[in-house]
Amino acid sequence: MAAPAGCSGAGATGSAMNYLLWILRFVLFVLVLGFAVANTDPVTVHYYFGGQWQSPLIVVLLVVFCAGVALGLAVALGPMFRQRREIGELKRRLRDLAPRKSGSGDDMTKAEGGRHDGN
Repeated sequence: MAAPAGCSGAGATGSAMNYLLWILRFVLFVLVLGFAVANTDPVTVHYYFGGQWQSPLIVVLLVVFCAGVALGLAVALGPMFRQRREIGELKRRLRDLAPRKSGSGDDMTKAEGGRHDGN
């Protein structure tokens, strides 16, 4: 099926954007892969009370990055759930107020003296 007359250029722009996005993803992947290959030297992470962990640097960085993402998500969940609860409460209040309003706008027009021009 052919695209509508006014929409023929939108598909080409979206396709070019997809190619650009995949190229950027590939470049980022190559950079991260190069970083991982360059940082395979073993490092020792010292804990309290003499505990140690020895692992390649890239593994330590990956663990710390994942821990940071998990902590950031955990911190963001509280306000997100609070906002969702507030939105639900506001929707319920709006739904409760809706039946009180009249179904037609005729009452409002009569109260304004019959004017329909919005002045």
